[in-house]
Amino acid sequence: METNTMQDTQYIQFFDGGTEPTLAALGGKGASLVTMTAAGMPVPPGFVITTAQFDVFMAESGITGRVHALLAGLNPDDVAEVDAVSAAIRADIESCPVPADARAQTLTAYAALQSRFDEPVPVAVRSSATAEDLPDASFAGQQDTYLWLEGFDAVGEHIRKCWASLYTSRAITYRLKNNIPDEGLSMAVVVQKMVNAKASGVAMTLNPANGDRSKITIDASYGVGEMVVSGQVTPDNIVLDKVTLALVAEHLGDKQAELVPDPATRRLVEREVDADRRARRCLTDAQLTAVAMLAKRAEKHYKCPQDIEWALDADLPEDENLLLLQARPETVHSAKPKATPQPAASTPTAGGAATPGFSWGSIKLTA
Repeated sequence: METNTMQDTQYIQFFDGGTEPTLAALGGKGASLVTMTAAGMPVPPGFVITTAQFDVFMAESGITGRVHALLAGLNPDDVAEVDAVSAAIRADIESCPVPADARAQTLTAYAALQSRFDEPVPVAVRSSATAEDLPDASFAGQQDTYLWLEGFDAVGEHIRKCWASLYTSRAITYRLKNNIPDEGLSMAVVVQKMVNAKASGVAMTLNPANGDRSKITIDASYGVGEMVVSGQVTPDNIVLDKVTLALVAEHLGDKQAELVPDPATRRLVEREVDADRRARRCLTDAQLTAVAMLAKRAEKHYKCPQDIEWALDADLPEDENLLLLQARPETVHSAKPKATPQPAASTPTAGGAATPGFSWGSIKLTA
């Protein structure tokens, strides 16, 4: 795989481009991915479409003025009216053409990313709002992620879908009820090499059941992690000692299905997991240790408890296949004073939902 040779621009910033990441330009996810790449962490390559591109798109298309007019005096408790306004704004964003210069820079960046591989690879397109992941405006997950997209036409279409997701009914209602102004609101978008995950999950550098920072908690399941998020499967839940990495407690989840790529349709499909794989932990001891060490590395870098998203890429060698997809500060317990460590068994997440404090957002599986 080649390194990046394209310079960052006003509208594009590569993860490894060397430009200082800012929340204002890259949003929460984008800034985190650039920071993690600069720190030498194993992040799948990609680039961020900066908020400057969103801003010029909204201004030149005239959508900004129309949005302000539609939102003026909108009652957040009038569900039907909010839904109608949301649908109108999103349709507007998804149908308007992107300015030629901005589109050309995105096309060049996409080609540069693809040139790093021997053959074309699918990508994930992920929204990265400037207000998400902030302690005082915690509404991460109200924007979208689209998985396994192939070709620039699909990528361009879903970039606009990510922009439009800034105006879902839920996001509009949240901002109105919390007095978050629409002026200055912007959206960056991440375009990143898709991971062919044979197993994936989340890890937290504390025990979310009680805030014990001497533990690491890992949720893991087969395939792409969306089925864990949606509650369709219950993942394995493992608690390790943070210093020794010794097993403290584990609960094997059912893991009855997995999302994997289908070569025939070139999309992710749901596949049943056989009884033998369901009955055993989806991570080996060595993989479990590697995930824990990656989580510790993120905590050491950011100097606070971390909530990370990880995956094992089936396309990479065993000693190079653990990838860090996202890292953010753990927000539920980290603001509290450190508690005296208490021995506690792992508490599996009810119904297979994501670990407390973690949000994957709305994940779309098809182009």
